[in-house]
Amino acid sequence: MKNNLIRSARLTVAALAASAVAVTMASPVEAAKPRGTTSLATVLAADSGFDRNAADYDILEAAVLAVLENDPESPVGILTQGRKRLVAFAPNDFAFERLAKAALGEDPGSEEETFGALAGALGVEAIETVLLYHVVPGQALGSTRVLASDGARLTTAQGQKVRIEVTRKGKVFVLDRADGKNARVVQVDINRGNRQVAHGINRVLMPAMPH
Repeated sequence: MKNNLIRSARLTVAALAASAVAVTMASPVEAAKPRGTTSLATVLAADSGFDRNAADYDILEAAVLAVLENDPESPVGILTQGRKRLVAFAPNDFAFERLAKAALGEDPGSEEETFGALAGALGVEAIETVLLYHVVPGQALGSTRVLASDGARLTTAQGQKVRIEVTRKGKVFVLDRADGKNARVVQVDINRGNRQVAHGINRVLMPAMPH
């Protein structure tokens, strides 16, 4: 099952890589009823892997694969199921690097080392919890709807809620911290036109963890 999931994602990428990359960079104009079934996992897998581009999502991809390799039945698998509607707030590599520095007190260096350090410090089960905290199932909220959602509280797949804040200048924040260091949306409408859409953020959202 585990190998089939990964093999299926890779084969889909081979067939759809060009179109997947194209929709990733689409404009924020939102289709009224997105019907496409390209999954977010497919879009993540279309990238070349760990590199020096902190604005993409290589560490997020590695986290998703690590969770599914550990548990193919994980709820994180919804990201591979393109027919299921959801919106995800996707931390870019810079967001994970920022988390590693704060949590570990040092800069691990490369993206691969950053992922390894966080995986070692948190463990796969905690990574699964964190990933689910970034996913809001049930609806594909493109940028137009997000901009109209100031104050909305969204229930994540992890069970806790996050709140959307839109400033007068149109900046969008995902609020989940009391210290004011909240995530800002830095890229919109990843996978536009599909039932699964994501918006890139510059901080990793951290749910309250059980003691």
